[in-house]
Amino acid sequence: MRLTLRVWRQRNAGADGALSTYELDGISPDMSFLEMLDTLNEQLILSGDDPVAFDHDCREGICGACSLVINGAAHGPEPTTTCQLHMRSFRDGDTIDIEPWRAAAFPVVKDLVVDRSAFDRIIQAGGYITAPTGSAPEAHATPVPKPDADFAFEHAECIGCGACVAACPNGAAMLFTSAKVNHLNVLPQGAPERGARVLDMVAQMDEEGFGGCTLAGECATACPKGIPLFSITAMNREFLRAARTGR
Repeated sequence: MRLTLRVWRQRNAGADGALSTYELDGISPDMSFLEMLDTLNEQLILSGDDPVAFDHDCREGICGACSLVINGAAHGPEPTTTCQLHMRSFRDGDTIDIEPWRAAAFPVVKDLVVDRSAFDRIIQAGGYITAPTGSAPEAHATPVPKPDADFAFEHAECIGCGACVAACPNGAAMLFTSAKVNHLNVLPQGAPERGARVLDMVAQMDEEGFGGCTLAGECATACPKGIPLFSITAMNREFLRAARTGR
């Protein structure tokens, strides 16, 4: 495959950025998108140019590090992470635009790398769950109804990639925050801090400068793990209950 890449290059957060155009040839359709970027960087290094900086880690669709906007879509044209996107999703001769996440709360570090530590601070604001000390409890000592267990597992799948923020027209982080709130609040172990958790995490989310949610639904569409939109309404109910009762 022969491709034309238009890649966002930006030296640092304070510098102006722009799209730079590169030509690539001999790309296998079986390559992952990140392997294609590796090939581009090999070409740039051999020519004495600065390679393109981009986030990656596990390359198995688990960690959420590979955060790219590809042709205007978070993670590209397939409902998966960028590392699991393959070049067979594109055609020979295509022009591909590659940009970083666009959100005020995710400042650009360099090129395609953004600082997503705002997500870490939202999680930290949730605090801990109460855990009794002593010997390990019997596995069935705390019964959890299957619907609650399924609900918790569904939300625990969130990998914190930030695609929901990148896809949202308002740059909101409600889907991410709701996933982190809901997967703990529905379980007995998370009950003691239930009210404080949702109030503190939502307050931290607002402090980080994310946009307001208008339930546009783009977040759920872009989520590679399928976190559902009703996660936000579930968190809103939790928030209203906690704000009303104080716990």
